[in-house]
Amino acid sequence: MELVKKILLWGSLAGVLYLLLGFHYIYFGGRTVKVIKKTKYTLVETFSDFSSEMMTNRKILKIDALREAGIADVLVDIGRMTEDQKEKILAEFEEEGY
Repeated sequence: MELVKKILLWGSLAGVLYLLLGFHYIYFGGRTVKVIKKTKYTLVETFSDFSSEMMTNRKILKIDALREAGIADVLVDIGRMTEDQKEKILAEFEEEGY
């Protein structure tokens, strides 16, 4: 019985670690929370709060880890930017070499 408890404990801890390392959790205000799969298993930008009006789309897309994970598509899905704006900003980042 003691072995089963240890296995469950370590399995639960491994699951929590996987969720922290494998996904971005992004808060946009109100009840809007989005989860995006990370491109690499790291703790970089695991929890992000973009509910402030000071966080413009350009500032959000400037964060490499989020841009690579596909935050631009999420911004379009929640209506924070249009598809044309997304393409324009992403093209600017490609030109600048981000």
